[in-house]
Formats: sequence, structure tokens, C-alpha cells
Amino acid sequence: MIPWLDPDLPVQFPETRFAKPDPNGLLAAGGKLNIEWLTEAYKHGIFPWFNEDEPILWWSPAPRTVLFPDNFKLNRSLRKFLRKDLYHITTDQRFSEVMQACSEPRDGQPGSWISPDMIKAYTELFHAGLAHSYECWNDENVMVGGLYGVSIGQVFYGESMFSHANNASKCCLKALVDSNAYQLIDCQMNTDHLVNMGAIDIQREEFESLLMKYTT
Repeated sequence: MIPWLDPDLPVQFPETRFAKPDPNGLLAAGGKLNIEWLTEAYKHGIFPWFNEDEPILWWSPAPRTVLFPDNFKLNRSLRKFLRKDLYHITTDQRFSEVMQACSEPRDGQPGSWISPDMIKAYTELFHAGLAHSYECWNDENVMVGGLYGVSIGQVFYGESMFSHANNASKCCLKALVDSNAYQLIDCQMNTDHLVNMGAIDIQREEFESLLMKYTT
């Protein structure tokens, strides 16, 4: 059993060391999807991830996949692509639309964990200045890619990205790195795509130490 967080009590999460190893990082259930709960969660390296038919589930996986901006890998093919200057990137122009695009089912997936309630909660974070989006536009001014995440101090907690055209989400990630606003980008889970761009796995203790350093 995992702890149940009473949404009517003050925000308090269990210590992350109690997160389950299987499924990796499951910590607690319950609570609320609002600014107070989400901000407290992210400051401690905890994030919500659940399906619409489930209660709110909170996670702190270990190891943690992160990207240090100085380690971002711009491979030869992407460098060559960028020289074509086919896209332009904006920031915070279409936050809810980026989330909506990220919520569209991917190939082989019946649905998405990015529910209307999640979009509403993170849009409130956005209006509070605690979440940001990057949008990629083609030469016809159509949004073809994007990413969004939570921003606290010098940490960007990446949530999701989408791409409807070649390299569109990668261009958004490069813009995020090039912003020089962050010392740490939290990628949450390991994927080959992120590793190829420089992401690495670190232990939970190191990750939380970095959060204390860069979010205060």
C-alpha cells in the first residue's frame, strides 16, 4: 500500500526514500492538482502521473534522468538541419495548445495521461509564472512542435514534447538549453532520444541535492 494524501490537509508528501522500486518511483496517491500541491511536489523532485480513471498518483523515480545544459549534444545531422533555418521558435505563446498537442495519443497508445484536469492545473501554473512552453513554427506559421514544463529557480522540469515535423521538438529543446536560464533540466525517465541528446541518469540523492541548490 502507498500513503493516501488527504486533499483537505496541509500539503505534505512522504519522504522520497519510501518510493516503491516497482513500479519505479510510486510514492503516494491523493492530494490535489493545484499550484500549492504541484509547487511543493516539484521542489522535492516529485511529479504527478496517472490515467483519468485513477486517483492522482505521485512519483519520484530512481535513478533520475537529467540533462545538464552544458552536456547537450548537437549532432551533425541536427546541426546541418538548423543551418537550413526552416523553423522559428517562440516561448510562452501557446502554452495550453502545446499541452493539448502533447496529449494527443501516440502511435500504439490508446490515450494519454495529459487529461483536461492536468491541462487546467498546469495552465494555472503557467499563469503564475511557474510553467513555460516552447513552440516551433514552420515557414507557413503553423506550429509543428513544442515542449512544456515546470520552472522553479534554475531548474526546468520537462513534462512532455510533441513533433509533427522533422526535428521540431529537438529544436525546442535546443532553444530551452540556449536560454541559459537553467542549470538543470529534469527529464524524469530515460529514453534513447534523450540520451542521444546528452541526458544521463543520476541517483535520487544527487538529484535532490541539486534541487536544493538550484531552486532556493
